[in-house]
Amino acid sequence: MTYQGLIQRYGHFLDLPAHTKTISLLEGNTPLIPMPRLSAELDCELFIKFEGLNPTGSFKDRGMTSAISEAVGRGAQTVICASTGNTAASAAAYAARAGVRAIVLIPEGKVAAGKLAGAIAYGAEVIQIQGSFDDALALVVEITQKTPIALVNSINPFRIEGQKTAAFEICDELGSAPDWLCLPVGNAGNITSYWAGFKQYQKGLPQLLGVQAAGAAPLVLGQAVEKPETIATAIRIGRPARGEQALAAAQESNGKISAVSDEQILAAQKILAEEGVWVEPASAAGLAGLLAESAVGKFEARGRRVVVVCTGHGMKDPAIIADSFAAPRIIPASYAALLGLIGA
Repeated sequence: MTYQGLIQRYGHFLDLPAHTKTISLLEGNTPLIPMPRLSAELDCELFIKFEGLNPTGSFKDRGMTSAISEAVGRGAQTVICASTGNTAASAAAYAARAGVRAIVLIPEGKVAAGKLAGAIAYGAEVIQIQGSFDDALALVVEITQKTPIALVNSINPFRIEGQKTAAFEICDELGSAPDWLCLPVGNAGNITSYWAGFKQYQKGLPQLLGVQAAGAAPLVLGQAVEKPETIATAIRIGRPARGEQALAAAQESNGKISAVSDEQILAAQKILAEEGVWVEPASAAGLAGLLAESAVGKFEARGRRVVVVCTGHGMKDPAIIADSFAAPRIIPASYAALLGLIGA
């Protein structure tokens, strides 16, 4: 069977205008990977929804196919977004596919090199501002209100339409919704999308565990964080655009929003890699939250079916690994030297 992109596959579930012109890179259809060792450790059935295998390496492609398709369909010639990295790469790729101009605003010095390189490779005009992501988003909103430029950040409602397809895929794969869904929370569009998707698909409702980094946890603190700081650059956001919707989703699902330290995030990243799944630091936040809640007895995973969403590939932000990696040992190019190093 020829694979279809998300709009072709799930278009009848998506609230997109008639003028929408499908722009696709065959996004979605990401694997739901069983995690046997973690399942045994937590005495549950645990899966990773690995969104890092989307075309540009992150879950953002789901929402971008619908946002760009709508914008192009109504005649937009330029799209713009504020980004901590993944949105930038995705917007640039889909704009390139559509043949339209892409402008990306990023906070100065706060974007992982792998993500910035992607946006540049796809031909976006990348502008750094002296301020935070929240400052960049405010500028993007203002300029799109005063010009014909199309906004493609997650406050664009058509982004939610595309992103909710991940919930559809999970239900299609498992036959129903999982008992728990754990995922990172930054600007909060993804948790909002998943909840909308599960409600619409009517194959059961999971409890949601949304996880923020402790240094960027406005939904846990109950107030904006003016200078968010975390190694998890993708969720380094102090004023989530969909914060209220994320809190409502957690409450409606009888779940919660929690926060974990950078150390817990990096530990979870390592655990995932040990089972063969390499994710960027922010993508490990969902597992970090699950492990933290389990350790204090606040989350009962035993006997449950749990899906942890990993939002971006490790190649998106490899610096943390590269910076801590010891230089490889050098030996002569001989069998004896190799045998002496590794043993029989």
